[in-house]
Amino acid sequence: MPPARGLPLLRLGFRPFYLCAALLATLAVPLWVAVFFGRIGFQPAAPAMLWHAHEMLFGFAAAVIIGFLLTAVKAWTGLDTPRGPLLGALALLWLAARITAVVGPYPVYAALDVALLPLVAAALINVLVRARNHRNLPLALILILMALANLAFHLAVMGVIDIPAVQPLYACLALIVMVECVITGRVIPAFMNSATPGLKLVTQRKFELTTLAATALGLALWVCAPAGWIASTVLLLAAGLHVRRQLNWRPRTAGNRPILWILHTAYAWIPLGLALLALAEVGIVPVSAGVHALAVGATGGLIIGMITRTARGHTGRPLKVSTPEVLAYILVMVAAALRVLLPLVSADLLTVSLVGAAFAWTVAFGIYLVMYTPWLMQARLDGKDG
Repeated sequence: MPPARGLPLLRLGFRPFYLCAALLATLAVPLWVAVFFGRIGFQPAAPAMLWHAHEMLFGFAAAVIIGFLLTAVKAWTGLDTPRGPLLGALALLWLAARITAVVGPYPVYAALDVALLPLVAAALINVLVRARNHRNLPLALILILMALANLAFHLAVMGVIDIPAVQPLYACLALIVMVECVITGRVIPAFMNSATPGLKLVTQRKFELTTLAATALGLALWVCAPAGWIASTVLLLAAGLHVRRQLNWRPRTAGNRPILWILHTAYAWIPLGLALLALAEVGIVPVSAGVHALAVGATGGLIIGMITRTARGHTGRPLKVSTPEVLAYILVMVAAALRVLLPLVSADLLTVSLVGAAFAWTVAFGIYLVMYTPWLMQARLDGKDG
């Protein structure tokens, strides 16, 4: 076993980036709601609505993906991913972009913000190629595509290119959903098998590839093609495939183990979100319903589930969550239900929806910060490096 070395916070990618993501989730959402209702006169570098959407995708979700991949690629290859001063520099670059979005000129914010994802992708590709781990190169490619979407967003906001600034944000959400589909297809069956005696879930490769292909096509049509029945049909097909996929994972066997059921509950928002997008394509529901089902329910839920489990495992703690963590799981799912479902019942419930969802979300990630900040800043309990 190699000896532990360096500042604990900078030994492995999940440590600073999970901490940064939880901090942003706790601060940015209540700030956005206060701005939306005119309670404060805060004006970020980008228009407030676009700032909120951008920071939740390229700030919060991207930080978790970066932290997860920097950690996972080391486990997959046995080679070091950025650590120490280099990891600290990447985290500071992320933080500089978040601060500049609030207090700095827009071109500086855009430059800082665009720089991070290509640097992380290059570092991951270097490690994967050296280890000849070509199977996971598509995950690094998704980071590059996210970086291109981020660049397109900033150019659109600055008027350099003539596209709606929200379109690259939708593209980023679609790419994040694809990351989630790939990763959950690996970890949920593995977690279920390891936690359930006698259970042997077997991945059906052709079905998995069909599900991923249908999802990618449906989301691509949603982002790039005019709204209509073609995109709606493909999205509904993808939603149905995801329902079958989850049933193949035997979700009922998760039982009363929160560290498993949070992943299943969050994953269920993927087919629901795809179905809502399909309905939005033909004008039955607003597009925000599908967007927030995927962004809050699926992404938020999978994130709170994974950043607790992986942080526990990689700090040498047992994979069994406590009452506060279970409360955080429940609160994120409540936030999703309030944000997605209440406005569908009645537009008059929008205020209750936004305030209630923001409160639940903020408390959930606040719990994570209180519990996990000391763990992320301390050495592993078992003395191992990382």
